Amino acid sequence: MRLQKAMDKKVTPYKDASGSKKEQVEQMFDTISGNYDGLNRVISLGIDQKWRRKVVRLVAASKPKSILDIATGTGDLALQFAAKTTATEIVGLDLSEGMLSVARRKVEGSSMAARVQFVKGDSEALPFSDNRFDAITVSFGVRNFETLEKGLAEIYRVLAPKGTFVILETSVPTRFPWKQGYHLYSKGILPVIGRLFSKDKVAYKYLSESAAVFPHGEQLNNILRKIGFIEVENKPQTFGVATIYTASK
Repeated sequence: MRLQKAMDKKVTPYKDASGSKKEQVEQMFDTISGNYDGLNRVISLGIDQKWRRKVVRLVAASKPKSILDIATGTGDLALQFAAKTTATEIVGLDLSEGMLSVARRKVEGSSMAARVQFVKGDSEALPFSDNRFDAITVSFGVRNFETLEKGLAEIYRVLAPKGTFVILETSVPTRFPWKQGYHLYSKGILPVIGRLFSKDKVAYKYLSESAAVFPHGEQLNNILRKIGFIEVENKPQTFGVATIYTASK
């Protein structure tokens, strides 16, 4: 009951702002885009790179020809797909033009430019036809959806039959002492690092707060099944501070 109440509470970056969660998230990521990559490495102690490599291996195993990376941010995962898979088309989509500008600079002039494109778009109104992509990923992005089920339904729509869907998202450890350590780090240390090194003083507080109330584990599995996904599994990472979810259509 306590967790359900937390899930019902919509956490937004700027509590006193009048804009929608979607508008606030866009503003937040535009603001922090310049130092997002470096700060992420510091905050996660570089472990997020290990998690992303696992996602790449899962996707590569299905040998997709087309990949959509939603909430692509600065394009790290999309570029890894270009390097580690045989996909001929890789699309990175994000709400934030600031993040996409960083992503485009990474691919500019490289051999990957012919296979990778970055587009501005809304995860809840994807600008693609039905059954369009062989594989779809969302890395640390689903908790920023304005309406979770609407965004997942859109992903289901554009995923090809038998396609691969992978989510990488933060989660909350349930066992001692990792649970206590996670709460200390996310509520005490992470926001302080964010305030010291980020242009947006509330961004990293929002990221920890949103992670705390977001459904994870079997709860998110059940939401995916409700949308229509099949073969749904979740694999906790690093004592449960993140989880990789896999599903198909």
